[in-house]
Amino acid sequence: MTRTFRIGEFVVDDDSDCFVIAEIGHNHQGRLDQALELVDAAAACGASAVKLQKRDNRALFTEEMYNSVYNSENAFAETYGEHRDFLEFGRDEYVAMRERAENHGLLFFSTAFDKPSADFLRDLDMPAYKIASGDLTNIPLLEYIASFGKPMVVSTGGGTMEDVRRAYEAIRPIHPNFAILQCTSGYPPSFEELNLNVIKTFREAFPDIQIGLSSHDSGIAMALVGYVLGARIIEKHFTLNRAMKGTDHAFSLERGGFSKLVRDLRRARISMGDGIKRTYDSEKAPLTKMAKSLVAARDLPVGHVIELGDVAYKSPGDGLPPYRVEELVGLRLASAMRRDEQFREEQIPANDRLVASGGAAE
Repeated sequence: MTRTFRIGEFVVDDDSDCFVIAEIGHNHQGRLDQALELVDAAAACGASAVKLQKRDNRALFTEEMYNSVYNSENAFAETYGEHRDFLEFGRDEYVAMRERAENHGLLFFSTAFDKPSADFLRDLDMPAYKIASGDLTNIPLLEYIASFGKPMVVSTGGGTMEDVRRAYEAIRPIHPNFAILQCTSGYPPSFEELNLNVIKTFREAFPDIQIGLSSHDSGIAMALVGYVLGARIIEKHFTLNRAMKGTDHAFSLERGGFSKLVRDLRRARISMGDGIKRTYDSEKAPLTKMAKSLVAARDLPVGHVIELGDVAYKSPGDGLPPYRVEELVGLRLASAMRRDEQFREEQIPANDRLVASGGAAE
């Protein structure tokens, strides 16, 4: 079965480059100019898409949580709800970011944390929707967004396999063009908790959909491991400066790291190859220099019967290879040989050469 996930103009399958999402989230700090700079930077790094997060905070939080005091060095307001409101973008900002992304050939979409946010994004005709790990068990929201008929990317942090199956079974009958991402909802998580082998578990359990990785670690190596295990969608948080104010900056990638991530993921696809062991033309010159040939260990007179001790193994490797040494033992030399002179194919009787090449001796 072919796994194909279509998102925007991209077709993601097992043979394609990774679809790499630069998660801006709220790393724009409530500033449109900074958000647009992040879009520009993500494009320069080679990202496939940029993503925001959309919340209707009054609908999302209880009144108590909305009004709770938020004592944090990362706070942009005194209460948690006001802090979240400060970081929310409205229609004008979304339109401006979408236009900037499209000018770069980037896909622009967002996470919908609640039904009003999903409606807000649908009104903007978002090309895709992200589901946050916290909504993996929110089946009503999953079914509602699936009814839009747009691609969905579902994170699974904090969930069990039962939770993931339940989400899969809820979405698939409504709209089968979705992907599931392995995720650990630590910020950042310990490496012991990344559990990247879950990617293989997902691929076996859900052979008809594409699998990816949303990784909150601060490096790039684990995404490459994810690719090798079968992830074809990679989501990483992205920032202009990891020292900026905000909860997500510290584990986000800056421009240098994100560029290397995209570069190495593209190299990984090419480097995986087809699994057939072969010799490449580029290897021939270095291997001739490094490999060994069968040569005379010392000066040998005409008529000498070759013994194993008469043969040495020396570079360059453009003569008889060492695995054929037994074919020389017992042969009588028709002419003298100098020390280090290579043994030649024609010194071996024709019937022995036939056997050595896989034929039958007469």
